[in-house]
Amino acid sequence: MKTLTTALTSIALASSVSLANANEISVGGKNFTEQQILSTMTTQYLDGLGYDVDNRSGMGSAILRQAQENGQIDLYWEYTGTSLINYNDITESLNPEETYQRVKELDAEKGLTWLEPSDANNTYALAMREAAAEEQGIETLSDLAEAVNNEEGLTFALNAEFYAREDGWRPLMQAYDFRVGRSEVSRMDTGLVYQALRNEEVDVGLVFATDGRIPAFDFYVLEDDQGFFPSYALAPVVRTDTLEANPELAEQMNRLSALLDDETMAELNASVDVERESIEDVARGFLEENDLL
Repeated sequence: MKTLTTALTSIALASSVSLANANEISVGGKNFTEQQILSTMTTQYLDGLGYDVDNRSGMGSAILRQAQENGQIDLYWEYTGTSLINYNDITESLNPEETYQRVKELDAEKGLTWLEPSDANNTYALAMREAAAEEQGIETLSDLAEAVNNEEGLTFALNAEFYAREDGWRPLMQAYDFRVGRSEVSRMDTGLVYQALRNEEVDVGLVFATDGRIPAFDFYVLEDDQGFFPSYALAPVVRTDTLEANPELAEQMNRLSALLDDETMAELNASVDVERESIEDVARGFLEENDLL
């Protein structure tokens, strides 16, 4: 009888440990405002649902992805276009739904599950000050290319990653058939691009479509009329083994994903970057407003 009791106790303890491990979630994030908001929001949300959450935000894209594939990160928000091009080396032109389905299929082979995408598409874009764009009659990237080729002396600010990416600066110039010399391009941190454009230090700046500083600083986003940039739909990506241990996690994260779109993300980003609210307060306020906390 003593042996049976001991065995049952061991089984109970093992089940308890297994449950505890199942509820441990490491949440990752990249090193810019939108990602920091999302990782903090996800941490607060899952913590409120009873998970033991470890927030590990502030990583570079490649390092974060490698950490997830290696099992160091369970969950983070990724962009479909980033996975398609940078992690899976797919260069063919795909529409947003095709992009999502392709990365979902390819990443499943690597032990990663893409949950439902949000309506937020944080694609790259080029922007000008609205008054300058109107004055020069530049509405599209084709208009911009024509202005460059007419030697109007436009200057550009880009972040270093975009300058070097396979879906970045050089392929963009090739697609729109224009050429800008190195002396006309300044490479700087993403945040400084917005300041340089606002302060009239450059004429054109690289921006993210959901950045709250675009409307706040009266920027005009040039239309990508030839469809160069792929879809960068934002979605939660979780390790498949983590999802198997926590099957309810999919529905919980999909509920959060369904609340996000371009306008919402721009407002959240602006609250931090323009209004100088703390990331923790912005994330908590959104969750409380939507009855998720």
